Amino acid sequence: MSTPLLICDDSNMARKQVARALPENWDVEISFATNGNEALSAIRAGLGEVVLLDLTMPELDGYEVLEAVAAEQLKCLIIVISGDIQPAARDRVTALGAVDFIKKPVSSSMLKQTLQTYGLL
Repeated sequence: MSTPLLICDDSNMARKQVARALPENWDVEISFATNGNEALSAIRAGLGEVVLLDLTMPELDGYEVLEAVAAEQLKCLIIVISGDIQPAARDRVTALGAVDFIKKPVSSSMLKQTLQTYGLL
């Protein structure tokens, strides 16, 4: 059975780049969101068992999505993909429930390694 995967980034180019970086053999059903509100709706609808989440977005940012996921106790595994690689950002997202943090632009090898770490491949 395919894993519901949600890629959330306000940049169309970034969404496509993350989708291209996914391992070829990973059985996923990909959905996309362009902001945090769309991401939360998709997660609530079961379209984001695994979420690849940007931090800086309009409407609701990645931090607010993480807060809402925790508050609503939504079941999903969130990996943040961001250009903001400050230690404070990494600490904040993990405190909010993200399992990992990958620097943007994501490489195929780093994404694959991260997914393997969490038993997703």
